[in-house]
Amino acid sequence: MIIGIIPARFASTRLMGKPLADICGKPMIQHTYNSARKSKLLDKVVIAVDDDKVYQVVKSFGAEVFMTPKECASGSDRIAIVTEQLPDAQIIVNIQGDEPFIKGKMIDQAIEPLLFDKKVNLSTLARRITDVEELKSPSVVKVVFDYHNFAMYFSRSPIPFVRDARTNLERVQSAEIFKHIGLYVYRRESLLKFTTLRPTDLEQIEKLEQLSFLEHGFNMKIVVTEYDSLSVDTPRDLEVARRYYERFTKPDKRK
Repeated sequence: MIIGIIPARFASTRLMGKPLADICGKPMIQHTYNSARKSKLLDKVVIAVDDDKVYQVVKSFGAEVFMTPKECASGSDRIAIVTEQLPDAQIIVNIQGDEPFIKGKMIDQAIEPLLFDKKVNLSTLARRITDVEELKSPSVVKVVFDYHNFAMYFSRSPIPFVRDARTNLERVQSAEIFKHIGLYVYRRESLLKFTTLRPTDLEQIEKLEQLSFLEHGFNMKIVVTEYDSLSVDTPRDLEVARRYYERFTKPDKRK
């Protein structure tokens, strides 16, 4: 069984109560849940929360919800707790709760490597950067991968550094530079093993959990997608999400 789990932590430092943030009449977590259900490969979507207010809201819109400890260090730890309660879950998809408009096709693209290659135990997404601001932004994580599409490194810095380029615009135009989209697909045993391991030095330096996977020897398949994601981390991001919904997603009232 392929299970999508959406971890939803209430106490975000930059946007308190983020799962319940209103986007045109619905909480963000409901938008994320509805978007994830458009995947054709997921057998089930559940939500992992750490706060009773969020638990009650999720119950009210009919999703299956699990309460998890507030002390979970990461989303992976939170979904591992839920996975242990779902014995039939063999492939687990970690769908970020702050990506309200994630496309079902993106989820399916990330799942496919685990269906077609038994040697792949972990996969994630990347998209080519064409915008200079994304290249420069530390909040946009960059990834480099080998000729077999296995991750080599993730960083908040622009990588690879294009030495011969004279400007940032020339860098994004002359080289393939990719941003990481934080959607992960795990085989059950890999997820449960990973969450027993200690955080690594590189993870703590860059504050990127995915570096622990690499430092502990996990191979991570990168799937290049043509789709982009809209992550909500700040009040400004929330306003962008509301405008996006009004413009692209909300049903046309004139019909």
